[in-house]
Formats: sequence, C-alpha cells, structure tokens
Amino acid sequence: MTHRTISRTTARRLAITRQRLAGDPPPATAEGIMEVVRDLGCLQLDPISAVARSHQLVLWSRLGEYNLGDLDKLLFEDRQLFEYWAHVASIVLTEDYPIHSWRMRNYVPTDVGNPWSKRVREWMEQNQELRDFVLAELTEKGALLSRELELDGVDPKHWVSSGWTSGRNVSRMLDFLWSQGQIMVADRSGLQKKWDLTERVLPDWTPREQIEADEVTRRAAQKSLRALGVATEKQIKDHFTRGRYPNLPAVLKQLEAEGRIIPVKIADVKGAYYLHVDDLPLCDRIEAGAYNGRTTLLSPFDNLICDRNRTEALWDFLFRIEIYVPADKRQFGYYVLPILHGDRLIGRVDPQYNRKTRTLHVQHVYAEADAPPEAAADIRAAIVSLATFIGAQQIEYGEVANVWKKAIR
Repeated sequence: MTHRTISRTTARRLAITRQRLAGDPPPATAEGIMEVVRDLGCLQLDPISAVARSHQLVLWSRLGEYNLGDLDKLLFEDRQLFEYWAHVASIVLTEDYPIHSWRMRNYVPTDVGNPWSKRVREWMEQNQELRDFVLAELTEKGALLSRELELDGVDPKHWVSSGWTSGRNVSRMLDFLWSQGQIMVADRSGLQKKWDLTERVLPDWTPREQIEADEVTRRAAQKSLRALGVATEKQIKDHFTRGRYPNLPAVLKQLEAEGRIIPVKIADVKGAYYLHVDDLPLCDRIEAGAYNGRTTLLSPFDNLICDRNRTEALWDFLFRIEIYVPADKRQFGYYVLPILHGDRLIGRVDPQYNRKTRTLHVQHVYAEADAPPEAAADIRAAIVSLATFIGAQQIEYGEVANVWKKAIR
C-alpha cells in the first residue's frame, strides 16, 4: 500500500485533538470525565502532589475546573472506572475489563525463564498462609486498609529487596493479589487504598468475556493508536497497556490487511507510522485547516508527553522529570508543567502549592527559544484556572521569562 505522507504539524494536531486538548473542551462533568478516559484509555496514578495528583491534572488540562467528587463517584460508587496496571498503575475503564483481565489471568506465568516471575511465584508459594489470611480477612470484614490487616499467628517469608518494599510482606501480597485480579481498590482514605474482593467491587454489568492474546492485542493496539493519533509500532507498544501486546507485529499486519489501519510517513521524522482508518476524516479536516488549539499546562506524566522520545521527535521539546535530581542540579524544577499552546510546547511552569497558606507559588515560567510573545495572556489564564481548580486563594510569581514578563504577574 502506498504510504500517505503528512506534515509534522498535522501529526501533532492529530495527537493533540485525539488527546482532547484541542477543539471545544468536553463538559466539566462526570460525562466529560468518561469521554476523556475513553479517548485516553487510562490516567496514570502518581503519589506526588506538589500541585495536585497527576491524574487530576490530566483531567483538568482537558476539562477545566471540574469537581473531584465526580471522579470519586465514578471510581467508588458507579464503578465505571477502576484502578489497575495500564502503562503503569492507572485508572482504567470498567468497560475495558476484558483487556485487563488477560493480564490478571496470566500474571506470574509458569515460564521459569523469567527471573521476576520465578521470584514472585516462589515467594507466593512460600506465603500461601499469608495469602489465605489476607483473603479470609477481606471476605469476613469487607474493605480494609493494609494497616488494618493485623497478622495474628502468621509468620510470612519476608520479601527482600534493595528498595522500600523490603519486608513489606502484607503490601507485597496485596499488590500481587491485585495484579492477579483477586482483589481491587474499593475506596481510598486520602492516598491509602482500601482493598476488597474483586467480586464485591466490580458491578454486575462488567463485561467478563475471556479473550485470548491476539484479541487482547487487537483491541488494545487500536485504542493505543487512536489515543496517539499517529504512532509507530514501538509507540503503540509503549502506550496504554505498555508491553502487553503479544504478537503485535502480526496483529498490526492483519489490521493493515483489513484496512483498519494505514501506513503513514511523517515528513522529516524517522519511523514507520500508522493511522487508524476511523481518524482519516479528522486527518483530512486538519490538513484542510480545521484546527482549534488551546493553551493549557500539562502534568509531567500527561498521556500526550509520557513518551519522551516521541515528544522530542514531534515537538522538538526535550522533557525529563527532575524529581530525583538534587535541587542544585535541576535545570527547570521539581515538578514542571509543560505549556501547550496551539500545537506547540512553548515553555514550562515550575509551580508549588502551599496548602497551609493556600498559595500557588509559580517559581519560574520558562520559555522556549521561539516562544510567541502573544501567548502570555493565555498562559496567565491557564495558571489562574489551575489555581482556582486546586483551591488556591492567591498566586505568587517568581521569575518569568522576559518574553512574557510584562503580562504574567
């Protein structure tokens, strides 16, 4: 098949539009949240809250000032969403349960050639008593925090690691039972998870068909590609259910033969890309000039930019997390939010929220070398919206790039 060639601008605009960051925003309601999650596939969970939790910021970037209670209700009352492992620990769709349940059924396979699987399997076999205790406690008492699972007469074989998980036997068992789909996060108390049996968490309407490897890949690959707009095989594999695409090359060839995806070349960008046929009309409209970009700030873990190499290839924007970099060696800051303006990434904001004083400290506003001066008012509006969303009563600015200094204060 002859490759269609698109410009890098078109590729960026496809990605941004499919990520719900262009055009009219979805409504800032529970329905809008579901629209966004359906298009993204997942919302990465991360405990850092220098400003707000990452999944909250991802939704704010697309919806504006929505009600966090709507998200909690979708998770813990309506159960339209649940927490599981996508490309990392994430919020995912209950309607996508068949995709995720494949991992649950195949977690810790019998393949002795996988050192991690072998280690987990042996540890769980050695801790059958701990496993039975955890499941029995949840069965009898209902949803519990990990600290409420008091070991009584159980002497587990310790989990040994060089990191923070060493010796955290109950937490490790909970994680493994969660990965196997036997338990789920039923609620949260702050950042703490309340665990319960899966059959008591999932709603009756949950689709439960057990699809096999190729069908899992077929569904997940198309969701990944559509979320990205255009993507290479590797980018598809690294997105959504990262690394869980058995037989991906063969499945992509089959999807191409069926006309579900088409090969695309991006001018001046290396790599063989694909475009989903359902997004051809959108591609045509964008190439005809129909694009309404917005200005917003992105979580450092935002779905649009979580693939750093792809971000650099399409946007010429080098972005790295500096959370673990010593303060005196950071180039931009601890928890930097890239600035999306139209179809470009034009700078970064380095914020910190003081919850005691309810002050959003905008410590730095950095501009890329070719950042447009006229973006200043939109950037300021995005900062004000963020402050309103997190409940800040005032904003204090530090250093602002010269190109925007007069307008951002």
